[in-house]
Amino acid sequence: MRSEQEIMDLILSVAKSDSRILAAYLKGSRTNPQVPKDRYQDFDIMYVVRETQSFISDPSWMDGFGKIILKQEQDDDF
Repeated sequence: MRSEQEIMDLILSVAKSDSRILAAYLKGSRTNPQVPKDRYQDFDIMYVVRETQSFISDPSWMDGFGKIILKQEQDDDF
């Protein structure tokens, strides 16, 4: 299992190496110091991107994170 620092480094490395990504930020329980840490706490990240279509049409950019076991996507109907 990767350490917390290894995951944070990976998140930032992906953002820095892809010119389509403008910013990355962490959301969710990890941003709240009042929430106790536990081994099941996930990393809720958001990348701010120049455009979305290239990410949608070729999801291989996520391969570096490892095997996807759960993925949440925003609805397209808005």
